[in-house]
Amino acid sequence: MNDIILSLGSNLGNSHKYLQQAIYYLNACVGQLQQIAPVYQTKAWGFVGNNFLNTVVSLQSNLSPNEVLERTQKIEKLLERKEKSSGQNYADRTIDIDLLYFNDNIINTNHLQIPHSLLHQRNFVLQPLNDILPDFFHPVLQKTTKELLTLSPDKNQPELTNFTLEKKQNLPYNFIAIEGNIGAGKTTFATKFAQDLNAKLVLERFEENAFLPKFYEDPKRYAFPLEMSFLADRYQQLTDDLAQYDLFKTSVISDYFVFKSLIFSKVTLSDEEYALYRKIFNFMYKDLVKPDLYIYLYQNVDRLLQNIKKRGRSYEQSIKADYLEQIHEGYMNFIKTQKDLNILILDISDIDFVKNPEYYHKMVLTILEHAQKQEKLSIQKI
Repeated sequence: MNDIILSLGSNLGNSHKYLQQAIYYLNACVGQLQQIAPVYQTKAWGFVGNNFLNTVVSLQSNLSPNEVLERTQKIEKLLERKEKSSGQNYADRTIDIDLLYFNDNIINTNHLQIPHSLLHQRNFVLQPLNDILPDFFHPVLQKTTKELLTLSPDKNQPELTNFTLEKKQNLPYNFIAIEGNIGAGKTTFATKFAQDLNAKLVLERFEENAFLPKFYEDPKRYAFPLEMSFLADRYQQLTDDLAQYDLFKTSVISDYFVFKSLIFSKVTLSDEEYALYRKIFNFMYKDLVKPDLYIYLYQNVDRLLQNIKKRGRSYEQSIKADYLEQIHEGYMNFIKTQKDLNILILDISDIDFVKNPEYYHKMVLTILEHAQKQEKLSIQKI
């Protein structure tokens, strides 16, 4: 893991909001936040403009310097930063993210200089940096932050504000359902995503279902009791968990939505059984809270079979490719008929977001972009 230090500034619009949003995006898409400095108000540096709000953050990440630069620039664009006019060195901006340090590396290229070439001349950087890392050592100037602040030529004195910044993200959704075929990785992703967003996590209790191993051994005999038990349990769990307001959580993230009961039962039940099942389902479904965002993780069948084999549940090893194809078609038919549901399809067939965390960060950034665009249906390949 690399130790990364970034400077954040904003002087357009709701600057506090832009700083907070930038921190959420950094935590989700660049690395794990370690420290956030207090927020200071300072005069514009190098040009005449609005006063800035500034802070400094430290984080840990396995990204390279160029990857950090690329993602911070994408975050700036996402937060509506406008390009500077030709010949302009500085300008008012909604957000500005500068890479100050990357470990104790020294990098000097046409598009990246580390340590930042001007950090020792800017009090709006040095003051918040001194608050969290006074003894951090500048590898070129051979001085600590505290020493650099003492020697700074900058005459502008930052003014401490009462603004506070939080590490965790608040998405504009109360209930997010993450779905996918068997072995798609929905539980793994939902667990990590809920942790990063400080959300309440609701996981399907499939391991407690006594009919599941029996179903894989004798589908015709156990399909109806299996689907009925799943429906009852999903209905009760979602009703209970969504009804309980958690003062310490911002939203609810589940690794399923109850409509999957209809998708799986369509494949597993006979026509007569399905007709009865659907009547019961419709009665229960109308009373359930619908997700504000429905995320479908798409994996091709070959990858699904590999994942199923890898996780080693004995009762799943007999699952066939055609069964997985039918389940996927059921999800697609459901998605096509949803006019009011906010849906994001993430194609993750070519990635492993568990082994490669950068893909997880890309998934989260795609979700954040979807939230900002407020699209009803979006299909994105990761």
